[in-house]
Amino acid sequence: MMKKLLFLSILFFSIFGFGQNEKLFDQGKELYKNGKYQQAINSWMQILENGQASAELYFNIGNAQYKLNQIGPSIYYYEKALQLQPNDSDIKNNLAFAENARIDAIEPLPQSVFSKWYENVATTFTFDGWAIAGVIFSIVFVGLFLLYYFSYSERRKRLLFATSILAVLLMVGTVTMAFLTYGDYSNNQPAIIFSTQSEVKSEPSMGSNSAFVLHEGTKVQITAQDGNWYRIALADGKDGWIPASDLKQL
Repeated sequence: MMKKLLFLSILFFSIFGFGQNEKLFDQGKELYKNGKYQQAINSWMQILENGQASAELYFNIGNAQYKLNQIGPSIYYYEKALQLQPNDSDIKNNLAFAENARIDAIEPLPQSVFSKWYENVATTFTFDGWAIAGVIFSIVFVGLFLLYYFSYSERRKRLLFATSILAVLLMVGTVTMAFLTYGDYSNNQPAIIFSTQSEVKSEPSMGSNSAFVLHEGTKVQITAQDGNWYRIALADGKDGWIPASDLKQL
């Protein structure tokens, strides 16, 4: 009886919470249409505080931040939206507009042919997608092998053997890509500079020498942490230390 009551209570609050979030989302859209961008952001942020997130929600917050000329936050929320829907053209286009408003122009280091090829292949799926593909090809291999084993026709056996070998190669390839992309995902710690201007130091100390200056909206990669300092790296190879308060992790 207690378990049933607990389940019904959870179900009720879930439905109630969903209804509240939907109301807040529509309220934010109406405020946005009326040019009340900060109030729209406030409504949508309540949804995030309730533990709900979606690409559409992040995208709308990014749009409102951009309207307020908040370049750092707008890029941050577009990037958050892109993490959930990496192939969405609207998110990519708006992110590009926001990035054009940044002060810092970072030229990435040239990539080798292999690096470009790997990046193009790796971004086809997430690591979950590659893992699912690996499972599918393993099932296909088992099916083909069983058909090969119980087949009596020599011609059919040769065809099934060749296709089962192909399935094995595809299985190995997709599983390998799943491990590689998971490693990339685990090591990937991007962040967006939120401070209007931030001095990047040579060491994790305010008294150390200034290496270079970054401005809001610039995307960096976190490589290490020392107390309230992050070591960051840029796409052009530069690196240094920055206070944790100057950036926000994606």
